[in-house]
Amino acid sequence: MRYLPLTPADRAEMLGVIGADTVDDLFVDVPAEARLSGPIAGLPLHASEMAVERHMSALAAKNLSAGTAPFFIGAGAYRHHVPASVDHLIQRGEFLTAYTPYQPEIAQGTLQVLFEFQTQVARLFGTDIANASMYDGSTACWEAILMASRITRKTRAVLSSGLHPHYAEVVRTMAKFTEDDIVSLKAELVADPDDAAVIAQIDDKTSCVVVQYPDVMGRIPDLAAIAEAAHAKGALLIAVVTEPVALGMIEAPGALGADIVVGEGQSIGVGLQFGGPYLGLFGCREKFVRQMPGRLCGQTVDAEGKRGFVLTLSTREQHIRREKATSNICTNSGLCALAFSIHLTLLGGEGLAQLAAVNHDKAQAMIERLAKVPGVTVLNQAYFNEATLVLTRDAREVVRELADRKVLGGVSLGRLFPENSDLHKGLLVTATETVTDEDIETFARELEGVLA
Repeated sequence: MRYLPLTPADRAEMLGVIGADTVDDLFVDVPAEARLSGPIAGLPLHASEMAVERHMSALAAKNLSAGTAPFFIGAGAYRHHVPASVDHLIQRGEFLTAYTPYQPEIAQGTLQVLFEFQTQVARLFGTDIANASMYDGSTACWEAILMASRITRKTRAVLSSGLHPHYAEVVRTMAKFTEDDIVSLKAELVADPDDAAVIAQIDDKTSCVVVQYPDVMGRIPDLAAIAEAAHAKGALLIAVVTEPVALGMIEAPGALGADIVVGEGQSIGVGLQFGGPYLGLFGCREKFVRQMPGRLCGQTVDAEGKRGFVLTLSTREQHIRREKATSNICTNSGLCALAFSIHLTLLGGEGLAQLAAVNHDKAQAMIERLAKVPGVTVLNQAYFNEATLVLTRDAREVVRELADRKVLGGVSLGRLFPENSDLHKGLLVTATETVTDEDIETFARELEGVLA
């Protein structure tokens, strides 16, 4: 099919139906100063395919990418090794083209994969059930807050200071269109997570408490204590997991009292991909299933007694009346969910635990070496594969200078929390199984040079 299959007559007829004379009339609401009046200056009107490829390759070569330098960046998106078999399998035609089971009775393979995916996520999170995935971790976090409001009939959500600020910003943005009151605690450069401050904010009007585990500075909050305090006030605990590999070592949030567990599945099966597409994970207690957003695949038997799979619940607006929907999320990142499921299947429970142990060992080696660098103080008392350093300079400047030295040396807290000057000397560093001892030594040497 051609890229623009409509003829000029087709377009003229469509414009006539809506009462527009030209296509330009469709853009009258865009301010004139924001509209182009002609071609973009500096861009050629046309070029050959080979010339464009050569030009774009030259531009890409200017990047310092994850695979070409010592890489210690995390903060919600992690570089892990993804086996080649994952990419091979998700590109098989029967998976790649069966994006959404709109006709579930003829999409048995897709439904079975989603059913297995749900089982894996539920076991990973320690929840009774999990849905068939969501858009990404940040939007899953907001959907969980909406769900908590429906369950408790309360509208006050407390966000821990350890919640990733991008997640918190998504929550605040979406809350502009609801009656939810969002209470965000201020982050501080302290060794312990803000468990006591979170508990102090819980009152009878609180619908939920949102706590990241491990948090954005790599600290590990006491979910059990927060869950107990929340439940005493009739509120729910929402745990947010941005690094699911950590659950191969630390206890699952559901086992610690979390009522809803959401997260980002990118770490397992999905590459960094310059920021997306990623994968939202969502699990909860069984008694809340009818308030859960998204879709739920179930297993059954057909008229002949053979195993089959169905869409047991489908509460998003594409499937039911909009006013009855629990979510307007219009994608479940199905191919990313498949990649997650394949990678986790290849690992198995024992393999995930081994991968988690390797990650922690690498992070421990990194922290022990960086702690010897003059001008570096380690903030964390406990961590999984990332922790926060406190430097003698603004970490944003340090990160830029390290990049000039061909080291991708973490994420500055000043970038994550630009409005909070108290955090600007904080540097979040991450080590996964992809980091070598040589990488760590290079990082320490170059960091010492930058801080000297």
